[in-house]
Amino acid sequence: MNLRFSRGLAAAFVLLLVASCRTAPLYNVENAVITPPENASVEDIDKAIVRAGAQLGWQISKTSPGKLIGRLPIRSHLAIVDISHDRDQVSITYKDSTNLNYDADSGIIHPNYNSWVKNLQKAIFIQVSAI
Repeated sequence: MNLRFSRGLAAAFVLLLVASCRTAPLYNVENAVITPPENASVEDIDKAIVRAGAQLGWQISKTSPGKLIGRLPIRSHLAIVDISHDRDQVSITYKDSTNLNYDADSGIIHPNYNSWVKNLQKAIFIQVSAI
């Protein structure tokens, strides 16, 4: 009986370990410094963010100057983020998702979400610098 229990416990541990590899702490971009040219307007930065997202498959729409919403549909997954900025900083924060194992209580999500947001952040930096 002890051997069966030990094997069952070991199997449960392995399953738990494998399941935990499919989640990671949620990544948000908080007030990251951007460097647009001095003559760039908030509207120019909005357009740069839309271009950055489009290159990566994000559907980004402006809700007001300096406020945007990004949607990334991939197969059966969907990531939705709020994007806010001024002339000096940009933030990308989690809004909603589908099929990404998001757990608000523990602040975890599928690691692909974090990769998508980091790639969007890099693309925004590039596009804003190139205005």
